[in-house]
Amino acid sequence: MHSMYPKPLLRPAQRGVALFVVIVFVMLSMLLAIWASRTSLFNELVVGNDADYQRAYEAAQALLQDAELDIRGEKADGTVCVPSGKVCRISTALQFPAEAKDITPLVNTLDGQPTKCLEALCARRTGRQDFWNYTNATSPVPTALQAGEVPLEQLTVEGIGARYGEYTGASLGDTSNPINPILADRSANNRGGWYWIEVMPYRDTKSKVIVNSGEPEYLQLNLDVYVVYRITALANGIKPGTQVVLQQTYARQRKPD
Repeated sequence: MHSMYPKPLLRPAQRGVALFVVIVFVMLSMLLAIWASRTSLFNELVVGNDADYQRAYEAAQALLQDAELDIRGEKADGTVCVPSGKVCRISTALQFPAEAKDITPLVNTLDGQPTKCLEALCARRTGRQDFWNYTNATSPVPTALQAGEVPLEQLTVEGIGARYGEYTGASLGDTSNPINPILADRSANNRGGWYWIEVMPYRDTKSKVIVNSGEPEYLQLNLDVYVVYRITALANGIKPGTQVVLQQTYARQRKPD
């Protein structure tokens, strides 16, 4: 006897292929999203580090210029410095040599200091010249240390190094919006920036520079005193690990009458 109802159609068994494809696409999308976020984060870190380095570089340049003003006894606008406390070194124990007879006593005083520095003035460095790379964290400690070679932490101290504007009166701008946040950061001795000025006497029998090698012609240097100053400026970035060190040699010239 035949049934009155038609037989149901038999569907092929589901294998789950569509679900597998969807899962693969979801995982690929997640990997792409993670890669994009990591790339964006890396780019942000690179840009941030570069910006912090540029700020520190500008701060170090400003410290070099401030040290030049300190040597010349001038304000930031080029006018004669008005004495006030440390500004123009009116109340400091040490002064820049004004005459030849002032050089030896100054150098002897600096040589007698444990760090060879006092009030941002230093005797000419002996031993390793990259003193900023020797810190309390340096391991192993450098061997064969010479007199005056001390960890950086002993040089970034008030009365040993100089902060921006300390001896020139240069302004940092508004406290809420300083010209350079690195120069304004004085929350700790390892923050912000410092400069040191090495006093380096020399002898020059001609005090002239040859400007023509064919028939020697000499350019008068008009040096104030037979002393050359080497300025070292160090600026720590806002981010840990960012540090810029700049050096330059400066010779103070005698102003024309």
